[in-house]
Amino acid sequence: MPINNIAELKIVLETALLATREPLLISDMQRLFEEELSIELLRRALDELREDWQDRGVELALVASGWRFQTRPEYQRFLNRLNPEKPPKYSRAVMETLAIIAYKQPVTRGDIEEIRGVTVNTQIIKTLEERDWIRVVGHRDVPGRPSLYATTRQFLSDLNLRALDELPPLVELGSLVEPNPHSGELNLAELIGRPSDDSPV
Repeated sequence: MPINNIAELKIVLETALLATREPLLISDMQRLFEEELSIELLRRALDELREDWQDRGVELALVASGWRFQTRPEYQRFLNRLNPEKPPKYSRAVMETLAIIAYKQPVTRGDIEEIRGVTVNTQIIKTLEERDWIRVVGHRDVPGRPSLYATTRQFLSDLNLRALDELPPLVELGSLVEPNPHSGELNLAELIGRPSDDSPV
């Protein structure tokens, strides 16, 4: 059934975005329709849809892995009361390792160890890979061919970012990633100036 107008197109896009758990790329949205819709038309509809939701507690956002509806940050504290479970907390060592990878990528474990001044526990890398925040993107061309690590689209999406150049200053990265015990919002203690801790996660 062909789409007859922009209003109908917006309804289909809104329905798909609300019904899926993962963000949708424009190419995913194009597959919703029998006829081929231009990227420009879809973007126009998405921009209008974003405006339609502008004064609500939920917003349409573009993140690294696509378009999604999400709670506006200023209303998240209310929702946290419905789910008293604490989000996972990560050790300082995990957060330092993530920050190094995010800002210096691609890096090897040796690079991370040189910056941190301590050995990187294998569990730290495993934790970040299981969270889908980092992945191996290649190997350095030196003896032993160590793995090169970089962040993923999921990492950017979890931080509500579209690209690496939107990363905040290093000391602010934590406010996006580690849970604040009082508000339940994600926040990381300063990465600089405290001793490293390689305790298990």
